[in-house]
Order: sequence, then C-alpha cells, then structure tokens
Amino acid sequence: MNMSKSSRTPRNVAIPILLAASLALLAAPALAQMTSTGIDCSEINSLRLLHQDNMRAGLALIECGIVEAGKPSSGNATEDGAPPNILVSNRACNSQFSCTKSESAVWASTKDNGMTVVVNYNDHNLGQYSGTSYSKDGGATFTEILAPPFGSGHGTNFGDPIVVYNAKLDKWFGGDLATGCGGQGIGLWTSNDGVTWTVGACAHVGGNDDRESMWVDNEPSSLNYGRMYISWNDFNNNGSLFVTRSDNGTTWTPVQLSNGFIRDVQVTGTPKGAPRPNNAPVRSTVFVAAMDEGGGGGATRQNVMFRSTDGGVTWQSFVMGPRFAPVGDGQCASNTYFEKVNPIWRHMGWGEPGVGPLGVVHYTYAAAGTGNDHGDIFYQRSTDNGATWSAAVKVNQDADAQFKTQWMPSLSVNLQGKVTISWYDRRAATSACNVPTDAGCSYQRWGRQSKDNGLTFQPEFVISTALIPQPDQQDGGVQSCYAGDYDYDTALNGVSYITWTDGRRVVNGVHVQDVDFAAVPEP
Repeated sequence: MNMSKSSRTPRNVAIPILLAASLALLAAPALAQMTSTGIDCSEINSLRLLHQDNMRAGLALIECGIVEAGKPSSGNATEDGAPPNILVSNRACNSQFSCTKSESAVWASTKDNGMTVVVNYNDHNLGQYSGTSYSKDGGATFTEILAPPFGSGHGTNFGDPIVVYNAKLDKWFGGDLATGCGGQGIGLWTSNDGVTWTVGACAHVGGNDDRESMWVDNEPSSLNYGRMYISWNDFNNNGSLFVTRSDNGTTWTPVQLSNGFIRDVQVTGTPKGAPRPNNAPVRSTVFVAAMDEGGGGGATRQNVMFRSTDGGVTWQSFVMGPRFAPVGDGQCASNTYFEKVNPIWRHMGWGEPGVGPLGVVHYTYAAAGTGNDHGDIFYQRSTDNGATWSAAVKVNQDADAQFKTQWMPSLSVNLQGKVTISWYDRRAATSACNVPTDAGCSYQRWGRQSKDNGLTFQPEFVISTALIPQPDQQDGGVQSCYAGDYDYDTALNGVSYITWTDGRRVVNGVHVQDVDFAAVPEP
C-alpha cells in the first residue's frame, strides 16, 4: 500500500480545514440567516458543518450559499437497457430532481432464517430523507413502504440509516437522524415483522449528531444477549465519538470514546454462534471502527479500532497501522474537507468491520493505490480480538492504473468465518471520469470472499449484472457532491446481503441514484 502521496499524479492540494472553513464563511451572507433546518448561517464554523456528512448539515450549507445543490446536467444520459440486479426501491419517480436514493444498511431476520430482509436508506421524498423497503422472500423482491414509516413520529427525518433485528426481543429496530430528538438526534422506530413500523425512543437526544451506526448482540450464550449499540459523532461536543447501549431499546446509556473529532465508521461485535471456551457464557466483544482523517482533503488517514469486552461499559483504542494516502481524485468543489472519486462520490476511505469466530476481527477500507491509481481496496485482520493488526493487503486483483479506481468497500462475515468484501469498481473504464455522461464514469460492484476466516481469499468476481452508468445528482435538496457516503452489508445462514448505489434507473432521460441488492452465497 502506498504510504505517501509522493508517487501519485498531481492533484488538488488539500486546504487545511480551518482555512477552508474560513474561505467558505467569506462567501456566506454578512447578516445572520436562519435556514429551514433551524441552523443559523452564522453557526457554520461553531457547529463544524463542513465536517458533517448528514443531509441536514448539507441542506443548511446549501441554503447558506456555501455548497452547491444538485442541478440539471448539460446533457441527457442514455438508458443502459440492462435491468438492475434487484431494485430495493420501487417508489415511482416523476422527476429526476426527487430520485436521490442511496446510502443503505441491510439486515436479515434470524427468526425466519433470512426470509425477511429490511433495507433502510436515504430517500429524499415528501420533505424528508428516509426510505425503508422489505423483502419476505429472502431478497428476491422488495417493497418500499409508503408513506415512509420513518418520516413521521420524530419530526423531520434527515437520513443516515441504521437497522437491526433483535432476536432476543423478537423485534426490528431502525432509525435515522431526526429533529424530534433534540434537533438532530437519533430517532428509532420498531416493528414486529419488518413491514409495519411504530415510532420508538430517541436513542440520543442531540442537536448536532452525525454518521450513526448500529449493531445488536444476537448471540444467545452472551451475557449481553439482546444488547444494542449505536455509535455516532456528536458535533455539539467537538465531533467526539460516542457509543450508547440498550437492552430494551427504550433506555440508552451513552459513553464518550474520544475527546475530539475522529470519524465514526461502524460498530460491530462477536457473531451469533461463535465458538465459546467450554461453551461457557461470556460477554461478546464489541468494536467501533473509526478513522483519523488528518484534517481532511488530501491529508493522510489512520484507522483506529475501539474495543469493549464488558458490554460497552469501558473501552480501549488500538491504532491499526501507519498513516496512508487517501482514495480520491481531489476534493469536492464547494467543500474541500471531503475527498471525492470523480465525478460526485464523496468518500474519505471509510469501510466496514466484521467479527468472525475465534477472536478474528476483519476490516476493509479504501486508500490510494500505487503510481497514478487513485483508489484500491485494502484488508486487515486481527487474530487476538482486535489488539494487534496485520499489515494491510490489497483486495482487488487488477493492476494499478489510472482511471481504474476502486472505492467505498463493505464487509460481512458469518459464524463459520466466511468473509465477503464488496466495493465499487471502475476497472472497465477506458477514459477519465469528469462528468456523469463520460464513458469512463461507468462502474460495477465487485466482490471477493474468504472461506477460512480471512487467512486466504478466493478470486474476485463481479456482483452487478451489467456495467452501471454513473448516476447524476440533480436534487436541489442534496449536495451536488454526493452519491451516498457508505453501504452496510450483513451475513446470515451462508448468504451475504449486499446493497449499493446504482445508476441503471432512468427518469426523464437522466440516470438517477437508486439502491440495488444482491444475495451472494458464501463460499
């Protein structure tokens, strides 16, 4: 893995975040201006909105004139003609300006052996940003629930999806950022069947939460069986990393993990059915993956893993390796804190952790390749329950080359140690990608699997059924530099459930962002 930027082709030089914020504020109105989100434009710096990746922060920055909103492209795209793998969202769109569906989390129910699958995702619809779809046939077909079930009960929903099935409570929990939980806190909804949802508790009452993630301990032998965990960044506390826990979904106990900003990536833990010494009950280990973004832009990154062995009460942190050069072709034009993969994929290199049997912990992420390759997928493994980590190894098997970017990986692992890594892949590109209509912007969803708990990996393979045209972003209520910030995969009963942002759906001649799904058998 390339550990410095010296071998990369010239690219935009990152502006330090404080300078970037100051330059952005120069463009803001001289007088205080209250946005529709309840955020005053004078608060951009104090709330560190340029660090946040949620929809409410983005909308406030749009209304303050700091970042660009989506707008019509200069030309119409042509329809690919190939059907998507499986469309998660079947909501009809009558305008390309209201069809921004991306950034997804998927979970399957242990109660019916994975026949019920729920996907929560960002969907700008009816003045809110949440979409929820379910499958009752193991993911063969999906139905989007209309009206959006998370769109009411906690004020305005601003996305950042989470969803789990709690086996002990026999209940689904899903959520997003919501104004009814303190202005921008974490709101939950519950369901007995994944279809009918009712408003639940506020997992955290906050005014400036961001990038939450969720996991539930579904291991029956665990002393914390049924305990749920949610991690997030709290920008009312300088962007510090927090995690909160609950045994009933109603009462939540928060713990602060950092005293300053380090990006929340994902919370996870020991899988259901993992081997236990002498079958004795033990507490499942819980992990929160995080990233030190080095001040943003083209600065180097560092992966950090937080670990709790007492059910989320106390935590340790472990640096996973040396700093590395970031994935990306440059910075988002109107917010240089965020890197992007051309033309609009805002991405800092975040990935996803997973825990296999025997104390083996897995992590995948994206970083710069060698030479002029601006993105590859990397993998690290710990065999001592997250205390020490192997050197990072490249996952995608193609040779590093310009325009052949790989980015935004996800990972799942089951109780037998079968690992699946999936990612966006532009190896089929024949030219540079600058605007969505360029041929070089098309991409695929690729994957690679291990059947021995990450010790070795089988050859990579294509998950998407056809080349995917790059979707545009023409929604005026969403930042222009956006196609989803992450996707969260899970595994159950020998199947990896994978979702991603797909561009094969066409509305009024424009390829729009949509959520696709694939159920990939484990090796």
